[in-house]
Amino acid sequence: MRLSIWPGAGQRYDEILEVARHAEATGWDGVYVADHFMANDAPGRDPMAPMLECGTLLAALGAAVPRVRLGSLVYGNTYRHPAVLANMAATADHVTGGRFTLGVGAGWQVNEHEQYGIELPPVKRRLDRFVEALEVLHGLLRRPRTTFEGEYYRLTDAVCEPKPVQDPLPILIGGGGERRMLGIVARYADVWNTWGHPGVIAHKSAVLDEFCAAQGRDAKAIARTAQALVVVDGPLPEMPMPVIGGSPQALADAIAEYRGIGLDELIVPDGLLGKGADRLKAMDTILSLTRG
Repeated sequence: MRLSIWPGAGQRYDEILEVARHAEATGWDGVYVADHFMANDAPGRDPMAPMLECGTLLAALGAAVPRVRLGSLVYGNTYRHPAVLANMAATADHVTGGRFTLGVGAGWQVNEHEQYGIELPPVKRRLDRFVEALEVLHGLLRRPRTTFEGEYYRLTDAVCEPKPVQDPLPILIGGGGERRMLGIVARYADVWNTWGHPGVIAHKSAVLDEFCAAQGRDAKAIARTAQALVVVDGPLPEMPMPVIGGSPQALADAIAEYRGIGLDELIVPDGLLGKGADRLKAMDTILSLTRG
Protein backbone atom coordinates (compact mmCIF):
# COMPACT_ATOMS: atom_id res chain seq x y z
CA MET A 1 0.00 0.00 0.00
CA ARG A 2 1.41 3.35 -1.06
CA LEU A 3 1.56 6.26 1.38
CA SER A 4 1.13 9.90 0.42
CA ILE A 5 0.98 13.21 2.27
CA TRP A 6 -1.54 16.00 1.69
CA PRO A 7 -0.19 19.36 2.89
CA GLY A 8 -2.94 21.93 3.32
CA ALA A 9 -2.75 24.78 0.82
CA GLY A 10 -3.64 27.28 3.52
CA GLN A 11 0.00 27.37 4.65
CA ARG A 12 3.03 29.35 3.50
CA TYR A 13 4.76 27.88 0.48
CA ASP A 14 7.96 27.23 2.43
CA GLU A 15 6.00 25.10 4.92
CA ILE A 16 4.39 23.06 2.14
CA LEU A 17 7.75 22.64 0.43
CA GLU A 18 9.27 21.43 3.72
CA VAL A 19 6.60 18.72 3.98
CA ALA A 20 7.00 17.67 0.35
CA ARG A 21 10.79 17.53 0.53
CA HIS A 22 10.69 15.54 3.75
CA ALA A 23 8.27 13.09 2.14
CA GLU A 24 10.57 12.75 -0.85
CA ALA A 25 13.67 12.24 1.29
CA THR A 26 12.20 9.68 3.68
CA GLY A 27 10.37 7.32 1.33
CA TRP A 28 6.78 8.52 1.03
CA ASP A 29 5.22 7.79 -2.34
CA GLY A 30 3.27 10.94 -3.20
CA VAL A 31 2.17 14.49 -2.42
CA TYR A 32 -1.35 15.78 -3.11
CA VAL A 33 -2.79 19.30 -3.11
CA ALA A 34 -6.44 20.35 -2.84
CA ASP A 35 -8.05 22.68 -5.37
CA HIS A 36 -9.76 25.49 -3.46
CA PHE A 37 -9.50 29.27 -3.51
CA MET A 38 -10.57 29.89 0.09
CA ALA A 39 -11.41 28.03 3.28
CA ASN A 40 -14.81 26.39 3.41
CA ASP A 41 -17.48 28.60 4.97
CA ALA A 42 -17.96 26.59 8.17
CA PRO A 43 -18.06 27.39 11.90
CA GLY A 44 -14.59 28.06 13.24
CA ARG A 45 -13.07 28.78 9.82
CA ASP A 46 -11.43 32.13 9.11
CA PRO A 47 -13.07 33.53 5.94
CA MET A 48 -9.94 35.62 5.27
CA ALA A 49 -7.46 32.75 5.67
CA PRO A 50 -4.98 32.58 2.75
CA MET A 51 -5.13 29.72 0.25
CA LEU A 52 -2.53 28.94 -2.41
CA GLU A 53 -3.80 27.99 -5.88
CA CYS A 54 -3.53 24.29 -6.70
CA GLY A 55 -2.21 24.27 -10.27
CA THR A 56 0.55 26.77 -9.66
CA LEU A 57 1.52 25.04 -6.43
CA LEU A 58 1.71 21.61 -8.05
CA ALA A 59 3.92 22.91 -10.86
CA ALA A 60 6.25 24.51 -8.31
CA LEU A 61 6.45 21.30 -6.26
CA GLY A 62 6.97 19.27 -9.41
CA ALA A 63 10.07 21.28 -10.24
CA ALA A 64 11.38 21.38 -6.66
CA VAL A 65 10.74 17.80 -5.50
CA PRO A 66 12.29 15.23 -7.84
CA ARG A 67 10.93 11.76 -6.94
CA VAL A 68 7.41 11.50 -5.49
CA ARG A 69 4.19 11.42 -7.50
CA LEU A 70 2.14 14.61 -7.40
CA GLY A 71 -1.59 14.99 -7.80
CA SER A 72 -4.64 17.17 -7.35
CA LEU A 73 -7.38 16.32 -4.83
CA VAL A 74 -9.34 17.35 -6.80
CA TYR A 75 -9.70 20.01 -9.51
CA GLY A 76 -13.27 21.35 -9.38
CA ASN A 77 -14.99 20.98 -12.73
CA THR A 78 -17.31 23.95 -12.20
CA TYR A 79 -14.40 26.39 -12.31
CA ARG A 80 -11.87 24.47 -14.45
CA HIS A 81 -12.82 24.20 -18.13
CA PRO A 82 -11.73 20.69 -19.16
CA ALA A 83 -9.89 21.83 -22.29
CA VAL A 84 -7.84 24.30 -20.25
CA LEU A 85 -7.33 21.67 -17.56
CA ALA A 86 -6.11 19.09 -20.09
CA ASN A 87 -3.34 21.47 -21.16
CA MET A 88 -2.47 22.22 -17.53
CA ALA A 89 -2.27 18.49 -16.78
CA ALA A 90 -0.09 17.70 -19.79
CA THR A 91 2.28 20.50 -18.84
CA ALA A 92 2.43 19.34 -15.22
CA ASP A 93 3.29 15.84 -16.42
CA HIS A 94 6.21 17.24 -18.43
CA VAL A 95 7.40 19.38 -15.52
CA THR A 96 7.39 16.32 -13.26
CA GLY A 97 8.87 13.95 -15.83
CA GLY A 98 5.76 11.77 -15.84
CA ARG A 99 4.84 11.86 -12.14
CA PHE A 100 1.48 13.65 -12.25
CA THR A 101 -1.98 12.28 -11.40
CA LEU A 102 -4.90 14.38 -12.61
CA GLY A 103 -7.52 14.38 -9.87
CA VAL A 104 -10.91 15.80 -10.83
CA GLY A 105 -14.32 16.18 -9.20
CA ALA A 106 -17.70 17.68 -9.92
CA GLY A 107 -17.23 20.71 -7.62
CA TRP A 108 -19.04 21.46 -4.39
CA GLN A 109 -17.78 24.32 -2.19
CA VAL A 110 -20.55 26.91 -2.02
CA ASN A 111 -18.70 30.03 -0.87
CA GLU A 112 -16.16 29.88 -3.72
CA HIS A 113 -18.96 29.92 -6.27
CA GLU A 114 -20.92 32.64 -4.47
CA GLN A 115 -17.96 35.00 -4.05
CA TYR A 116 -16.64 34.57 -7.59
CA GLY A 117 -20.02 34.51 -9.32
CA ILE A 118 -19.49 30.98 -10.64
CA GLU A 119 -22.57 28.85 -11.16
CA LEU A 120 -22.96 25.82 -8.88
CA PRO A 121 -25.73 23.83 -10.55
CA PRO A 122 -27.98 21.30 -8.79
CA VAL A 123 -26.35 17.90 -8.33
CA LYS A 124 -27.85 16.17 -11.38
CA ARG A 125 -26.82 18.93 -13.75
CA ARG A 126 -23.42 19.17 -12.09
CA LEU A 127 -22.83 15.45 -12.68
CA ASP A 128 -24.10 15.66 -16.26
CA ARG A 129 -21.59 18.43 -16.86
CA PHE A 130 -18.84 16.43 -15.14
CA VAL A 131 -19.42 13.45 -17.43
CA GLU A 132 -19.02 15.71 -20.46
CA ALA A 133 -15.82 17.13 -18.98
CA LEU A 134 -14.42 13.62 -18.56
CA GLU A 135 -15.17 12.89 -22.22
CA VAL A 136 -13.26 16.05 -23.15
CA LEU A 137 -10.31 15.17 -20.91
CA HIS A 138 -10.07 11.63 -22.27
CA GLY A 139 -10.19 12.94 -25.82
CA LEU A 140 -7.65 15.71 -25.50
CA LEU A 141 -5.16 13.76 -23.38
CA ARG A 142 -5.39 10.45 -25.24
CA ARG A 143 -6.31 11.13 -28.88
CA PRO A 144 -4.65 13.29 -31.58
CA ARG A 145 -7.76 15.44 -32.12
CA THR A 146 -11.10 15.74 -30.38
CA THR A 147 -14.48 16.83 -31.63
CA PHE A 148 -17.23 16.89 -29.03
CA GLU A 149 -20.75 18.28 -29.11
CA GLY A 150 -22.40 18.34 -25.71
CA GLU A 151 -24.80 20.48 -23.77
CA TYR A 152 -22.02 22.14 -21.76
CA TYR A 153 -18.85 21.75 -23.85
CA ARG A 154 -18.18 21.92 -27.59
CA LEU A 155 -14.83 21.17 -29.21
CA THR A 156 -14.06 21.15 -32.91
CA ASP A 157 -11.08 19.13 -34.17
CA ALA A 158 -9.26 20.24 -31.00
CA VAL A 159 -5.64 19.47 -30.18
CA CYS A 160 -3.72 19.29 -26.92
CA GLU A 161 0.02 19.14 -27.58
CA PRO A 162 2.34 18.01 -26.28
CA LYS A 163 0.60 14.96 -24.94
CA PRO A 164 1.52 13.91 -21.38
CA VAL A 165 4.68 11.92 -20.77
CA GLN A 166 2.58 9.11 -19.34
CA ASP A 167 0.45 7.12 -21.75
CA PRO A 168 -2.13 7.32 -20.43
CA LEU A 169 -1.85 10.01 -17.80
CA PRO A 170 -3.88 8.60 -14.86
CA ILE A 171 -7.19 10.33 -14.16
CA LEU A 172 -8.33 10.19 -10.55
CA ILE A 173 -11.98 10.85 -9.74
CA GLY A 174 -12.90 11.95 -6.24
CA GLY A 175 -16.33 11.09 -4.89
CA GLY A 176 -18.27 8.40 -3.11
CA GLY A 177 -21.91 8.80 -4.15
CA GLU A 178 -23.38 5.33 -4.58
CA ARG A 179 -26.34 6.29 -6.78
CA ARG A 180 -24.38 7.80 -9.66
CA MET A 181 -20.83 8.99 -8.91
CA LEU A 182 -19.36 5.53 -8.48
CA GLY A 183 -20.85 4.60 -11.85
CA ILE A 184 -19.00 7.56 -13.37
CA VAL A 185 -15.83 6.35 -11.63
CA ALA A 186 -16.35 2.87 -13.08
CA ARG A 187 -16.53 4.27 -16.59
CA TYR A 188 -13.86 6.97 -16.62
CA ALA A 189 -11.37 6.64 -13.73
CA ASP A 190 -7.95 5.09 -13.52
CA VAL A 191 -7.87 5.95 -9.80
CA TRP A 192 -10.73 6.41 -7.33
CA ASN A 193 -10.54 8.51 -4.15
CA THR A 194 -12.81 9.31 -1.25
CA TRP A 195 -12.76 9.98 2.50
CA GLY A 196 -13.56 7.19 4.93
CA HIS A 197 -12.69 4.71 7.64
CA PRO A 198 -11.75 1.23 6.38
CA GLY A 199 -15.28 -0.16 6.69
CA VAL A 200 -16.74 2.68 4.65
CA ILE A 201 -14.08 2.33 1.97
CA ALA A 202 -14.61 -1.44 1.78
CA HIS A 203 -18.35 -0.97 1.29
CA LYS A 204 -18.03 1.71 -1.37
CA SER A 205 -15.28 -0.25 -3.12
CA ALA A 206 -17.67 -3.20 -3.38
CA VAL A 207 -20.32 -0.90 -4.89
CA LEU A 208 -17.73 0.33 -7.38
CA ASP A 209 -16.99 -3.30 -8.29
CA GLU A 210 -20.69 -3.80 -9.05
CA PHE A 211 -20.75 -0.78 -11.35
CA CYS A 212 -17.62 -2.07 -13.10
CA ALA A 213 -19.25 -5.47 -13.65
CA ALA A 214 -22.40 -3.84 -15.04
CA GLN A 215 -20.29 -1.82 -17.50
CA GLY A 216 -18.03 -4.70 -18.46
CA ARG A 217 -14.91 -3.14 -17.02
CA ASP A 218 -12.25 -4.94 -15.00
CA ALA A 219 -12.56 -3.57 -11.47
CA LYS A 220 -8.86 -4.18 -10.92
CA ALA A 221 -8.10 -1.52 -13.53
CA ILE A 222 -9.14 1.17 -11.02
CA ALA A 223 -6.74 1.87 -8.15
CA ARG A 224 -8.41 2.58 -4.79
CA THR A 225 -7.19 5.51 -2.67
CA ALA A 226 -8.60 7.05 0.49
CA GLN A 227 -7.82 9.50 3.25
CA ALA A 228 -8.67 10.27 6.84
CA LEU A 229 -7.29 12.81 9.27
CA VAL A 230 -4.55 11.32 11.44
CA VAL A 231 -3.66 11.77 15.10
CA VAL A 232 -0.39 10.01 15.95
CA ASP A 233 -0.60 10.32 19.73
CA GLY A 234 -3.38 12.19 21.50
CA PRO A 235 -7.16 12.45 21.78
CA LEU A 236 -9.23 12.14 18.62
CA PRO A 237 -11.12 15.40 17.98
CA GLU A 238 -14.77 15.50 17.01
CA MET A 239 -14.75 16.49 13.36
CA PRO A 240 -17.02 16.05 10.33
CA MET A 241 -14.23 14.20 8.50
CA PRO A 242 -13.06 10.70 9.56
CA VAL A 243 -10.15 10.63 12.02
CA ILE A 244 -7.90 7.64 12.75
CA GLY A 245 -5.20 6.93 15.33
CA GLY A 246 -4.99 8.41 18.81
CA SER A 247 -1.96 6.31 19.68
CA PRO A 248 0.75 4.68 17.55
CA GLN A 249 -0.83 1.26 18.13
CA ALA A 250 -4.33 2.43 17.21
CA LEU A 251 -2.92 4.09 14.11
CA ALA A 252 -1.02 0.93 13.17
CA ASP A 253 -4.25 -1.07 13.54
CA ALA A 254 -6.15 1.35 11.29
CA ILE A 255 -3.39 1.25 8.67
CA ALA A 256 -3.49 -2.55 8.78
CA GLU A 257 -7.27 -2.43 8.21
CA TYR A 258 -6.82 -0.26 5.14
CA ARG A 259 -4.22 -2.67 3.82
CA GLY A 260 -6.50 -5.59 4.62
CA ILE A 261 -9.36 -4.26 2.48
CA GLY A 262 -7.00 -3.93 -0.48
CA LEU A 263 -6.50 -0.17 -0.46
CA ASP A 264 -3.82 0.82 -2.97
CA GLU A 265 -2.90 4.17 -1.43
CA LEU A 266 -3.50 5.87 1.92
CA ILE A 267 -3.35 9.66 1.78
CA VAL A 268 -2.64 11.55 5.01
CA PRO A 269 -3.77 15.18 5.34
CA ASP A 270 -1.31 17.10 7.48
CA GLY A 271 -3.92 19.15 9.33
CA LEU A 272 -3.60 17.33 12.69
CA LEU A 273 0.12 16.55 12.52
CA GLY A 274 1.38 19.80 14.05
CA LYS A 275 3.93 22.17 12.59
CA GLY A 276 7.67 22.27 11.95
CA ALA A 277 9.73 19.56 13.62
CA ASP A 278 6.65 18.04 15.30
CA ARG A 279 5.02 17.48 11.93
CA LEU A 280 8.13 15.91 10.42
CA LYS A 281 8.42 13.59 13.43
CA ALA A 282 4.75 12.61 13.04
CA MET A 283 5.36 11.88 9.35
CA ASP A 284 8.28 9.62 10.28
CA THR A 285 6.12 7.74 12.76
CA ILE A 286 3.33 7.22 10.21
CA LEU A 287 5.83 6.01 7.63
CA SER A 288 7.36 3.53 10.07
CA LEU A 289 3.93 2.14 10.98
CA THR A 290 2.97 1.79 7.34
CA ARG A 291 6.19 0.13 6.29
CA GLY A 292 6.57 -1.97 9.44
